[in-house]
Amino acid sequence: MALAEIGDKTQLLAFVLAARYRKPWPIVAGILLATLLNHALAVAVGSWLQALMGPQVLRWVIGASFLAMAAWTLVPDQLDDGDAPSGRFGVFATTLLAFFLAEMGDKTQIATVALAAQSGAVLAVLAGTTLGMMIANVPAVLLGERIAHRMPVIWVHRAAAALFAVLGIATLMGAGRSIGL
Repeated sequence: MALAEIGDKTQLLAFVLAARYRKPWPIVAGILLATLLNHALAVAVGSWLQALMGPQVLRWVIGASFLAMAAWTLVPDQLDDGDAPSGRFGVFATTLLAFFLAEMGDKTQIATVALAAQSGAVLAVLAGTTLGMMIANVPAVLLGERIAHRMPVIWVHRAAAALFAVLGIATLMGAGRSIGL
């Protein structure tokens, strides 16, 4: 998950928040809470999908979702001017709100739904995807622009896309049958 987050809209948002407020710890706390809330919603949807669909249909949906995530990961995000937070609510609340909304329908949220639906391990998926978000975004907050220019973002995107593609192909070929998929 951390690879998919490199260069993502939320990581760009972390850079913007860090540059604007220069208060890393309220930003990190806002990112953590927003991610926990957003990904808890995503794992709940994933669990619901697992219960709703039969194992064969779910396998095809999840496999196709991972392949779509692979393609989507190759398209770098850009932060629009309208996405920059205004700061009316303080650093923590602004970060919490901005990150929660930026993650809605984002690659990492969709991947979290797919992982939860595939594995059924709700707490493990929530912990893992949240950790991935924090691994990608905390350095962005703490190191800001200094680290952004040194990262070969295209290669990180390609690695994340390859990982999603492998997960998609493995799922379509029957990986996970032992857990009912």
